[in-house]
Amino acid sequence: MSDFKDMVQADIKEIFLNFDEFGEIHTINGEEVLIIVDENELTEREKRTQAKDGELHRKQLLFYVSAKDFGALPSPGKLLVLDGKKYTITDAENEMGIYSISLEANRS
Repeated sequence: MSDFKDMVQADIKEIFLNFDEFGEIHTINGEEVLIIVDENELTEREKRTQAKDGELHRKQLLFYVSAKDFGALPSPGKLLVLDGKKYTITDAENEMGIYSISLEANRS
């Protein structure tokens, strides 16, 4: 029997990023990729965003993607284009072969 890490790697697409259950195809930097957008985290972050009328505030987004599909783990501060919109990467972590990537964009 394989070890736990091998089982997790095998389950990334079949369970964690299963298109029929959770994942959606989005365009990231010109490539179509299966990701999961974390709506709960997005909602919590939006609640914490405070802006007065006319001021810029930041839109925040968190998504999960297979490391194999995405490539190298991106560094915070780099730009990423998601579905034609430009974001700055604020955080990126490798969670056993699944990247958790946090984004931020200015909006008025």
